Amino acid sequence: MSHLASYEPVGGELHRHHGVEHAHPHGGPHEHDHGHDHAHHGHGHSHGLIDPSIRRSRAGVRAVLLALLVLGLTAAAQAVVFAATGSVALLADLIHNAGDAATAIPLGIAFALRSERAEQWAGLAVVGAILVSACVAGFEAIDRLVHPQPVHQLGALALAGAIGFAGNHVAAIVRTRAGQRLDSPALIADGNHARADAYVSLAVIASALVVALGVPVADPLIGLAITLVILRITWQSWQTIRHGAHGHAHAH
Repeated sequence: MSHLASYEPVGGELHRHHGVEHAHPHGGPHEHDHGHDHAHHGHGHSHGLIDPSIRRSRAGVRAVLLALLVLGLTAAAQAVVFAATGSVALLADLIHNAGDAATAIPLGIAFALRSERAEQWAGLAVVGAILVSACVAGFEAIDRLVHPQPVHQLGALALAGAIGFAGNHVAAIVRTRAGQRLDSPALIADGNHARADAYVSLAVIASALVVALGVPVADPLIGLAITLVILRITWQSWQTIRHGAHGHAHAH
């Protein structure tokens, strides 16, 4: 009778050991439980990881928004001073800084979309914005040469140039570091652009000094010089975008 008792299956296969048949409970349930545990642990390993493209997207948007905030505040401060001074050199710098801040919009959208092609188009938009700001600044400088106007509040004008230098320098650091970390030609181009803008802003301080020495024509002439520098930045940024996109195409 003991043989019959051991013959009762307990949920697995029957095995014979030394003439005695008995149930082996480890066949089905053991494999099922192990499989379930393994799947669970597998899920546990992947849980909480962020896709690299999402991480890159967030970092890019963060960098772009921070630079937008810095340059937006810089342009706003310069606009207040321009209203008081009427300096065309400051106007050229102000237009350029405002356009530079606006480039954050296409770049931010490109990073949010996590699209390399959108990033390349955003880079072209950056170049376009720089070119437009150069044209506007050049027109204003030539107009001021033809129709001279006095420049007021020279101390405030010099201060506006210093604000422009500081704002662009900070924006350049934010953009360049993020661009190198994220391997983004568009962001690197924007960083180089802001770095050059910092030195353009120093020309506004020079304008205040030269006008103070009794040479008012220096203000529109410096405005024209700033325009030429902006055109050079346009060309350099275009080269960065073109070579960056070319490099990405080869990489793929």
